[in-house]
Amino acid sequence: MNRRSLPVAAALAATAALLLTACGSGDSPKGNDKIAGADQGETTKASPTPTARTARPDLSLPSDVTESFEGWKTGDATKDAVLADAGHAQTAVTHAVVQGDPEDAALKFYQVGTALAGSQDWVKSIVGSGATFTGAVRYYAPRISVFDKNTAAVTYCSDESKAFNKNRKTNKVDKTPVTNDAYVLYSTRLEKSAQGVWQTTKLQSERGNKTCTP
Repeated sequence: MNRRSLPVAAALAATAALLLTACGSGDSPKGNDKIAGADQGETTKASPTPTARTARPDLSLPSDVTESFEGWKTGDATKDAVLADAGHAQTAVTHAVVQGDPEDAALKFYQVGTALAGSQDWVKSIVGSGATFTGAVRYYAPRISVFDKNTAAVTYCSDESKAFNKNRKTNKVDKTPVTNDAYVLYSTRLEKSAQGVWQTTKLQSERGNKTCTP
């Protein structure tokens, strides 16, 4: 699928900026250069279960679109809540595309600020081109830093080698050859809302990052 991407230098700078900005209000992030994933645990084959007690929008996807989240459980309640909503924010983008709606309620529920604006522009470009998605995307190797009770950062990889663009009218699938560009590094910043939802406020991506490629 044609996801948003950044030049290597810009993406790495953006990742550092996200982490440094978040560090200003709490502990410094820990871990090595490789995105090893915070406590790689069980594999989740659907969007993570929400923990905040508030009404959640529908994130159902068509039967030909699936997402899996590997290592999305750490055993720590706060980290798991952050990871769950980080996953929901990603699924919300897919949901907006398959619904053909940049103003999708789920997208605006899980993303705010520059993350939402960027995602909406991207959804508009995909929908405007007459495309949607089909296939499976795997999200893995999450690395999480919780800086205080309201601020966190998550980086993770995605494998889109089994996902493709599909013509919205004809349903013709564009099965392009799989390259390293099918693997994407995401860097996100999240802030906890008054309703207890960890909303993604900043989102950057870099296609073909060596950390995520096989």
